Amino acid sequence: MNLESPKINVSKSPEAVFDFLADVKNFKSLMPENISKFEVLSEDTFVFALKGMPEIVLKKKEVVPPNKIILGAAGGKIDFSLIGNITKIDEATSEVQLQFSGDFNPMMAMMIKGPISKFIETLATSIPKAI
Repeated sequence: MNLESPKINVSKSPEAVFDFLADVKNFKSLMPENISKFEVLSEDTFVFALKGMPEIVLKKKEVVPPNKIILGAAGGKIDFSLIGNITKIDEATSEVQLQFSGDFNPMMAMMIKGPISKFIETLATSIPKAI
């Protein structure tokens, strides 16, 4: 299952956006209002939970400055990735798009598609306000 957020313009350089997303503690400012837990476990790992959902641990898996950051599930039963793609528009403007990629059975995919789509859209649209 592959989902994409809308492309969001940010009035910052790709380097500034990358530096913000590369620091996992900054994800707290991007989370939706229904977050019930957010805790930084290490410099590249954090755990969060939304009300009524299980806790999810994300770990930085790959960084390609200043264009891409890949976070992946750390432990748990479900393997997925959250990819942040940063594209330079000009010296002071970037475009950010988040992608969610995971391998789920059809029943699970049907159940989580809506909530995950909304979640990555919330994360993406929060970036310009948070930086």
